[in-house]
Amino acid sequence: MDRKKLITAIDGSIHSSQVIDQTIEYARLLHADVVLVHCHKKFPTLLGEPQRNSHIASIISAAEELIKPYLKRFSNAEITCDPRLLEEPAAAMIIDVARLEGCDLIIMGSRGLGNLSGLILGSVTNKVLQGAPCSVLVVR
Repeated sequence: MDRKKLITAIDGSIHSSQVIDQTIEYARLLHADVVLVHCHKKFPTLLGEPQRNSHIASIISAAEELIKPYLKRFSNAEITCDPRLLEEPAAAMIIDVARLEGCDLIIMGSRGLGNLSGLILGSVTNKVLQGAPCSVLVVR
């Protein structure tokens, strides 16, 4: 029997800790492995060398530092976790990883913009809910 696979998406906000709590609980219940997704800001396109490489290295380094405590929590819980650092847009990346990995569940936070902004722009969570190939658990 294949193991279940969960995606958990974090952005480093205070909500991310709650998302990790829920992911650990579900991973234990389902005997699942986890794919941890963090989408960092886009790499610069207008900078020349060597500034561009330096800026990219800085973005990657910050993303790696951001996910370290979350990886440690999965390790302490003895849950297999495969981290993915991806470039924005977050919703599209989360959906793509879920589809490519054949994930059974996406777990993410419900952070939103104001009512009018959220209506006009749409939130990452809303976009994932609309396009996900599997169920989505929204943590509040």
